[in-house]
Amino acid sequence: VRDGKKGKSKGKKKGEVETELSDEDLQIKEDLELLVERIHDENEGLQAAALASLEEKIRTSTSSMTSVPKPLKFLRPHYEGIKKLADSNQGSNRKAICDIVAVLSMTMAKDDDRDALKYKLMGSQENIGQWGHEFLRHLSKEIAQEFVQRSEAGSPVDDLLSLVEQIVPFNMTHHAEHEACDLLMEVEQLDTIHAHVTDTNYRRVCLYLETCAQYVPEPEDTDIFKVVLAILQRMGQHTDSLIVALRMGNTEEAEKILESCADEGVKKQLAYILGRQRMFMIEPEDDELLDIVGNANLSEHFLSLGRELDVMETKTPEDIYKSHLMESRFNTKVDSARKNLSDTFVNAFVNAGFCQDKLMVDDGAKWVYRNKGHGMMSASASLGMVLQWDVLNGINELDKFTHMKDEHVRAGALLGVGILNCGVRNECDPALALLSEFVDDENMNLRVGAILGLGLAYAGTRREDLQEILAPLLDSPDLPMELLGLVCLSLGLIFCGTCNGDLSMNIIEALMAREETDLKSTYTRFACLGLGLLYFGRQEEVEVTLETVKTLNFVDKYACITLETCAYAGTGNVLKVQEMLHACTNRIEKAEEAQHQAVAVLGIALISMGEEIGSDMALRTFDHLLQYGEPAIRRAIPLALGLHSVSNPRLAVMDTLSKLSHDNDVDVARNAILALGMIGAGSNNSRTAGMLRNLSTYYYKDPDTVFIVRIAQGLLHLGKGTMTLSPFHTHKRLFDSMSMGGLLAVLHSCLDMSGLILEKDHYLLYLFVTAMKPRMLMMFNVEDMSPVQVDVRVGQALDTVGQAGRPKTITGFQTHTTPVLLSEGERAELATEEWIPLTSVLEGFVLVKKNADYKPIFDD
Repeated sequence: VRDGKKGKSKGKKKGEVETELSDEDLQIKEDLELLVERIHDENEGLQAAALASLEEKIRTSTSSMTSVPKPLKFLRPHYEGIKKLADSNQGSNRKAICDIVAVLSMTMAKDDDRDALKYKLMGSQENIGQWGHEFLRHLSKEIAQEFVQRSEAGSPVDDLLSLVEQIVPFNMTHHAEHEACDLLMEVEQLDTIHAHVTDTNYRRVCLYLETCAQYVPEPEDTDIFKVVLAILQRMGQHTDSLIVALRMGNTEEAEKILESCADEGVKKQLAYILGRQRMFMIEPEDDELLDIVGNANLSEHFLSLGRELDVMETKTPEDIYKSHLMESRFNTKVDSARKNLSDTFVNAFVNAGFCQDKLMVDDGAKWVYRNKGHGMMSASASLGMVLQWDVLNGINELDKFTHMKDEHVRAGALLGVGILNCGVRNECDPALALLSEFVDDENMNLRVGAILGLGLAYAGTRREDLQEILAPLLDSPDLPMELLGLVCLSLGLIFCGTCNGDLSMNIIEALMAREETDLKSTYTRFACLGLGLLYFGRQEEVEVTLETVKTLNFVDKYACITLETCAYAGTGNVLKVQEMLHACTNRIEKAEEAQHQAVAVLGIALISMGEEIGSDMALRTFDHLLQYGEPAIRRAIPLALGLHSVSNPRLAVMDTLSKLSHDNDVDVARNAILALGMIGAGSNNSRTAGMLRNLSTYYYKDPDTVFIVRIAQGLLHLGKGTMTLSPFHTHKRLFDSMSMGGLLAVLHSCLDMSGLILEKDHYLLYLFVTAMKPRMLMMFNVEDMSPVQVDVRVGQALDTVGQAGRPKTITGFQTHTTPVLLSEGERAELATEEWIPLTSVLEGFVLVKKNADYKPIFDD
């Protein structure tokens, strides 16, 4: 009974007010209450009719996003009564009553009761989808909880799986593929998804599963990738299958995919993907494919890009410094030798790959002799970077320097040969022929150049003949620690991620045989890193070696943390990040004894950088460590930020580094300055450029810090803005371990910048070359492999995981004609349907074919 005027119920306590119902709602409520009365009737015929009507009203009711459907709301007071009826009724209508209770329990049951599942199992299990998405979503949650409970108790789960078999097809045919995948993963039946995948939904399923793989522990991630791979192969998607095989680190499967592909055009596209990932250990029988995998034409295509973008004009270091923008009193030459050395590196980074500059290519000898000692080594090695990837011409140019009298010049030329060959494979093997004879030379500098040159030239090739050349050096007890460290580092680069047991034992035994004074050498860090690179990305496979390393004296903590961080690189493993944070909690006053904590800070960035949420969390963690960390930890944080956002000039990171670049601790400031160069590498970012110019003015009385500023300026303008240092590519789906190996080597050396980079070992900065690659999109006609100009839209990539239909993949796009440059976070898509790409990822080198059905649209 209600008061028609004020809508207040009579007989209520003071303060209790019932919302006034409209006539329509009141009618619905009365109808529902009548039906509830009838389902309690003993006449089964009347009961069945009432149940059918009630079921119809519940199924056909609609609601807004923020309100509960009216039948569910008005039936709330009757829930317990209907529930008791379902429990007591043994007649023919019991299943229908249980169905009603199951639906009502969505909004009325307690969270832990799982009534929806209980009564659905007691009710009819036919046409389960008629109750709608929300009910199935709620039921799926309860099935997952019940499955876990029964599995732990060892109880049968067949009835649960029968429900799953009905829910999954409904979800797959109603654009809820992600919910079907979640349910199947919860009940450990993901393999059964193959029966429900079609050519219209497989892309959404695969995209969602690939993303899920980032958030599950090993070996479940591999199991998910196997399911994705099987789906893609069944759908005939060779390029996507290859990308998934490479994500799994399965070289054998990648080779099978290449060999099994019948289409010659697609085969070439697969070869380009393998070349971009530097899978040089895969050697196809076809010569053309062999050249593509070996990046034999990379220099030619890169120069073509330079001509198209009109950036072929050589840049001098002064063009980068822009000294004319600063006051004249800051332009004095404080240390000409140091200035010439910085000019050498800036010239090398800026003109990298363009095969011409104004310092080295025409008359390099003059410039080389304007440097001193080890500066001459870096100067002659810089020619290798300018001529990068152009192996035949580069070898001839560097050969002149290998015959000079000065040992530093010759050593630099040997290192230059390694830099020149980094990232490309040449059938003549000039690097091996030239460098191998100097590995056992009496001259220390020549050995350094040859050993590091071999590591750079053959990074990721896994060639056993190089193991036979370098590994025996580790057995020599008289080998200087500098050479021991570089031998281990080179072996780590060459056999990156192979879990080579023989090499790891060789390195461990070589460290065990050393005295305490040797192990305290700053070069020991490279031996530890070389060992870590052998297990790069291999996760649990590192455990046995980790236990062995714990027996080492003096370097056990440094080596253990280096091994762990390398093994879990890019995995986003939260537990390992927590372990690294725990390693940073101990207060150690002496900085030299806290070096392992600095590696742990780098490890946080290294592990979390492969996953977006963890990556953002790492940035917050670094803020806390900056406030409360010891000096060794604070010095590593700028380097970790540089690694975390390499070639990605994010404003938040840039501002943090800008503050740290004026820190009272000069080591923190120098690392922050180098990190500024790293986050802007190859981007020509004007904000970063302005910061670095101001820093060169601020530190004009400190030549060492100005040297680091110059290095950062060179990195910022890397390849005149056409290159990147980012180890991620192919829409961030693939992670290049060789790139990361070189970046880590530079960062570990920066942990003792004063003793290495700012002393005689500045040549270690050339290890950046392993990560340098063009950030371009070029397209070739598959018919004759000639470059074609195709209209593409380039914009910021959007996350489309779990979205129904065909959502937009980019936003804020601009239309360009290939070749084009792609910045961090950008993605390209074809502007018209005139061409058909042979891969779904428009990045790097893409083969296209003419669309025979295309009809151009002409404007009136």
